[in-house]
Amino acid sequence: MTGVHIRELKVDDCERVAEIRVGGWRTAYRGLMPQSYLDALSVPEDAARHRARFGQGDGSVVNLVAEREGEVVGWACHGPYRDGEVRTSDAELYAIYVDPERYGEGIGHALLKESVRRCRAAGHPRMLLWVLRDNAPARHFYERAGFTADGAQEPFEVEGVEVPEVRYARELTDAGQGTRH
Repeated sequence: MTGVHIRELKVDDCERVAEIRVGGWRTAYRGLMPQSYLDALSVPEDAARHRARFGQGDGSVVNLVAEREGEVVGWACHGPYRDGEVRTSDAELYAIYVDPERYGEGIGHALLKESVRRCRAAGHPRMLLWVLRDNAPARHFYERAGFTADGAQEPFEVEGVEVPEVRYARELTDAGQGTRH
């Protein structure tokens, strides 16, 4: 984790974040989603979506990037948990992606740790996230970080293929936190 700097996203980061996100999808979801869907993902379209959303909203959604030696190597996004269209007092990790060539360097851990820290500081009692049920590496990553599956599941379909998601939760209050980081 040495040498990783976490900061808020700038509009100039959108292209690099899109490269990381699309590369992350193509790597992490290979064999879990239709390859035709993954092949059709577009870095320019994803970057345009990020730029269009930049600076919108009420500031409750936080986009973070991880830098190493001046290069953006990861991205995470968190904000209020959405139960349908209703926001709750809990936080949600919406996304976390690391440049696939940088897996295992502690970048994802640094991003997650900072997201958890910020959500705890904002007074959220828990952080929730959704992960593909069959994405064993991601599930292991979250479990090592103190998250546990809470039994909730969501159907998710990509090009007619079911790729169900499971929800993970982590207490952020001191009473439920213990010593895990």
